[in-house]
Amino acid sequence: MLLKKANILIVDDDPDVLNALRLLLKPMVKSVTIEKNPNNISNILSHHPIDLVVLDMNFSGAVHTGNEGIFWLNQIKKINEDIAVVLMTAYADIDLAIRGLKEGASDFLVKPWKNDKIISTLTSAITKKEAAKTSSHINSPAVNIIGESPVIQDVFTKIEKVAPTDANVLILGENGTGKDLIARALHDNSNRRHKPFVKVDVGALTSSLFESELFGYKKGAFTDAREDRKGRFEMANGGTIFLDEIGNITLGQQVRLLTVLQNRQVTPLGDNTPIDIDIRLICATNLEPQVLADEKKFRKDLIYRINTVDIVVPPLRHRGTDITLLARYFVELYAEKYHKPPYTFGQGFLSKLKNHPFPGNVRELQYVLERAVIMSDGTELKVEDLVFSSIEHSSKPTASLETSSLNLDELEKNAILKVLEKHRGNVSKSAKELGITRAALYRRLEKYDL
Repeated sequence: MLLKKANILIVDDDPDVLNALRLLLKPMVKSVTIEKNPNNISNILSHHPIDLVVLDMNFSGAVHTGNEGIFWLNQIKKINEDIAVVLMTAYADIDLAIRGLKEGASDFLVKPWKNDKIISTLTSAITKKEAAKTSSHINSPAVNIIGESPVIQDVFTKIEKVAPTDANVLILGENGTGKDLIARALHDNSNRRHKPFVKVDVGALTSSLFESELFGYKKGAFTDAREDRKGRFEMANGGTIFLDEIGNITLGQQVRLLTVLQNRQVTPLGDNTPIDIDIRLICATNLEPQVLADEKKFRKDLIYRINTVDIVVPPLRHRGTDITLLARYFVELYAEKYHKPPYTFGQGFLSKLKNHPFPGNVRELQYVLERAVIMSDGTELKVEDLVFSSIEHSSKPTASLETSSLNLDELEKNAILKVLEKHRGNVSKSAKELGITRAALYRRLEKYDL
């Protein structure tokens, strides 16, 4: 659990508040430092590795700005902008606390507090901090790829190695895994990043549109060709062309595409003069590798041409704790989009998410959480706010992608998740049904980061 690794500083001029929070948090975090005087914040941050600051918004010290919390928040961010800050305020100062969120605070707490609310808020703040640090692993201004699991870190490593080259890349993965984000990240981290990035869903192009869309045409080439038009390959000249759903094109279309890739030239319809092109090719498909290897469906010479390097994007069900990071990211995104307040997760909410197979992958998770934010009342997302699509339920993952479910750790983790969901997060009842002690269950929760 991320909270267990956190070093927390609490700054409040009320000794009772400091001691209460220290006693509450000490068993749950790596270290707790308490401080009455905010003027000492700079010195503490210089000498201690602090991950999160819990900061009161009103002090009786030397700073009299009328909103001391905002002042000290800005001071903390000047020292280290990566430190998460959670503000504490009274009901009367909630507007000020919301201003603090705009100034860079992670969240705020209202006094008097509830212990479970504090733990949930601090966990969320630490998780968002780690997610931001992880997502910056891929330096791509156009996309935000979030994940800390070993399988997604392997993808990040491949992107870092492959992006600076001009190697053709084939991205493999199920629908909804984010293949288009990987393609964009490859372009944004390449030497062509200041040139065009052109995406084409080639699987959706009919035979009659395939050549005119990709290679362009001259005026009068066919009935509706009223003016010259550049094709997508020519538009991408100097940059990257991303051919999505490449596995769905016909054998005839494959031949025409192969000719262009071999010659690095396109000839618009209605013209006999070839045009030289300088492009980096990225393709993607949701087909299994064995299907692509079937010469009745896909030409081997084209596969070799487009597949200098392949990147396999893992399904969400294989990404472990990434689902928590993604859930917090999407909830925050849609709360801002729909002008809703910051949310916390109610008991059993994350367990229900983790126990769902997500055949629609990250795209399904995104839509589920958008609906939850739209339909929810209050500031806590509850189990009943999660409604999974019957469309996705009807599509089951292929057996070849589910072999890891035979792993003993995976079986134990899934069993724990099911029992926790059944008892709505009650550890005592769950431990009893599993036939283990509460302490043993807590050890397993920590082991699987649940």
